[in-house]
Amino acid sequence: MEFVSHFRRLTPVQRNTFIACFLGWSLDAFDFFILTFCVSAIATQFQAKVSAVAEAIFLTLAMRPVGAFLFGVMADKYGRRITLMIDIIAYSVFELASAFAPSLKVLLITRLLFGIAMGGEWGVGAALAFETLPPEGRGFFSGLLQEGYAIGYLFAALAYRILFPNFGWRGMFVVGALPAFLVIYIRTKVDESPAWLQGRVATHPETRLGADIRRYAGTFIFLVVLMFAFNSFSHGTQDLYPTFLQTDHHFTPQTVGLIAIVANIGALLGGIFFGTWSEKIGRRKAIIIAALLAIPVAPLWAYSHSVVMLALGGFLMQFMVQGAWGVIPAHLNELSPAAVRGTFPGFAYQIGNLLSSRNVVIQAKVAERRYGGLLAPVMAWTLLIIAALVALVTGLGRERRGVDLSTT
Repeated sequence: MEFVSHFRRLTPVQRNTFIACFLGWSLDAFDFFILTFCVSAIATQFQAKVSAVAEAIFLTLAMRPVGAFLFGVMADKYGRRITLMIDIIAYSVFELASAFAPSLKVLLITRLLFGIAMGGEWGVGAALAFETLPPEGRGFFSGLLQEGYAIGYLFAALAYRILFPNFGWRGMFVVGALPAFLVIYIRTKVDESPAWLQGRVATHPETRLGADIRRYAGTFIFLVVLMFAFNSFSHGTQDLYPTFLQTDHHFTPQTVGLIAIVANIGALLGGIFFGTWSEKIGRRKAIIIAALLAIPVAPLWAYSHSVVMLALGGFLMQFMVQGAWGVIPAHLNELSPAAVRGTFPGFAYQIGNLLSSRNVVIQAKVAERRYGGLLAPVMAWTLLIIAALVALVTGLGRERRGVDLSTT
């Protein structure tokens, strides 16, 4: 199998590094998506509207650029490995704090702080992974790494299905603190990025950062716009989907969890497929094809009524959405300046995330005001507009498939 052959070509150090970065991103996503499954329950306990609780999702997304910048600068100055460990501990602590929030206001504060920590993981982990991995099979590893996000969503769905009925939303957040133990694995099994070690005698990263962002302002702005489209694509189809299944269809936690599990199996397969395919047809073509194929799936995904058809729609939708996303880790790192690779791709990613962060609140409010709380039409229109935008922006950009990432 191609999957096995890719891993066999890795050295033990490369394999351990990839596993650590994959798990870091998976568990980061797991902690984020726990909240999306618990929106209705939190709203009920605090006697608030769904849109008010959705502000917690907005704050998490809005603060991610802060974390991307802070942890990115740390990664460029002090190293990828130590920064990744600090980041994982931070987001685990704030996840645990969310479990003990006595009010919605306190919960919003803990999710804001969680967002800062969450924002640092992707850029630092991706830089450590791609600076350590060989260029052969980069598209495959890009797809697999990004779909750690889908694995995190899958874990959250399993936890919701199994744990929520007995332990409630607070118990879910307690489980979300477990990623802190990943630091032990990183401490004992993972080496520092060889590219960072080679380049650490160069000019101080904090000096380079401003110069490189100014020098590559056009690239940075393009990546921000691209990431705005991509984050709208992902969060617009995922964040309120569990709530949609609860409010529009009144499904039980077990059924909601089952549909989400099926959808995220599709996401995992789509990310690996399109990421690997991008090695042959190019990064941009793979993204555009995946984005455009999501559009005809919208009616099945948003307007089906049976569990089977909704699960099929979720599977196909996330196969395409996360298929496009599977190309992004390699694509962004290839387009980023070598000297600030720890900061540049993650910061651009999270600025785009900030620009799209009100999406979930807007969706909830439009549903409440225009459709009596029904989310199906809002989600369908969001998908149609954003999928077209992803394809358009990607087509206007460039790519540097296969560029050397072994030096900073």
